[in-house]
Amino acid sequence: MNTEIVKTFGDVANAPFVKEMRETTANMYRLGWDERNGGNISMMLNESELSKYLDVNKVIRTIPIGFNAKELIGKYFIVTGTGKYFKNVDKDPETNLGIFRIGGENGETAELLWGYADGGKFTSELPAHLMSHIARLSVDAEHRVVLHSHPTYTIAMNAICPIDEIDFTRRLWKSNTEAIVVFPDGVGILPCMVCGTNLIGEATAEKMKKFRLVMWTNHGIYGTGKNLDEAFGLVETVEKTAQLYMLTAGFDNVNVIPDEVLKGLAELWNLSPLEGVLD
Repeated sequence: MNTEIVKTFGDVANAPFVKEMRETTANMYRLGWDERNGGNISMMLNESELSKYLDVNKVIRTIPIGFNAKELIGKYFIVTGTGKYFKNVDKDPETNLGIFRIGGENGETAELLWGYADGGKFTSELPAHLMSHIARLSVDAEHRVVLHSHPTYTIAMNAICPIDEIDFTRRLWKSNTEAIVVFPDGVGILPCMVCGTNLIGEATAEKMKKFRLVMWTNHGIYGTGKNLDEAFGLVETVEKTAQLYMLTAGFDNVNVIPDEVLKGLAELWNLSPLEGVLD
């Protein structure tokens, strides 16, 4: 007698990596970083963890990416959907999130395995995300997450400061002792550009070879990391520091963190601060 073994899978919506996305998007919306359908997240997944919840050979449909991501062929991602509100992700993850594998001969398609249940697709910023993943992986093999948001005080500070990475980083470091410890590599900055294009994606990726954080002037910030906590924590620390800066801007600041203290923190934590900030 032939007996067919049927493999059973866990509940995708409650898989640890989906729950992380649900919790993170809910927090970002609650904090006011991602109004309406603003902001997007992409996280690279391991096939071993994904295969506990999905048949990775069962492709629902293929979606053109808009550029060739050949360096990522065979890689799996969970990504927020285009036009989707972060406030809705937790209550309906299968509509607002998607899990796919990069496929095609040159990595030009997303092979959807789960999600986008209403026929939708990934965020319009996916090319920028994937280009940033490629750039970060080239300098950090443990990289997994790209997170984009519109934190209020960060954008406000960016609006009144020069488009100068050294200057912007210095202002942040001198406003909060935590800043240099959390992002000693500083913050990269791009001028105001049209978003949703490959051009801004390419410019962001170039910055990502040096920075884990990249500002889009008058728009928002990209944060990256080995996991969601790290990427979220980077943006969270920049936003808190920018808030401190903006709350004291225009006043005669009696107490500003001295360079000697910043250098002492760098020595204490064995950090390599962005060159030019403390020189």
